Amino acid sequence: MFTLSINWFAVLLSAVALQMLGAAWFMGVIPKPYALALGRADLMGRKPEPIFIAGPLLCGLVVTMANAMLLRTFHIDAMSNALVFGAISGVGYLVATVFNVAINPNIPRPVLYGVINAPYFLLSNLVSCAILTAMA
Repeated sequence: MFTLSINWFAVLLSAVALQMLGAAWFMGVIPKPYALALGRADLMGRKPEPIFIAGPLLCGLVVTMANAMLLRTFHIDAMSNALVFGAISGVGYLVATVFNVAINPNIPRPVLYGVINAPYFLLSNLVSCAILTAMA
């Protein structure tokens, strides 16, 4: 049975960590390739609107809550098992979804979009699972 008996402080800390990782990734590591993948050179150097800050934070919180519930439900408490779980769910859900989202007519370079976004989502899922497990 699924449980809500999770460490909510760990969930919050993980969501904040994902927000910081996302800011570093999208604003520091890949801003030019990201704009190129979207065909939006006008994005370079622009200050992000509030939705582009609050939205990823909320999404990271939801992913982290799901990870916390699944890790707890599956009785995963060893870091190695948590990272295997994070890799499987990261590739199976997040990376696959990134490429699925990329394959639409509004993204002019879908493969580039997937290649530059997928590593962030996989890494963020591993970080989430690591934090949740370390603080369990």
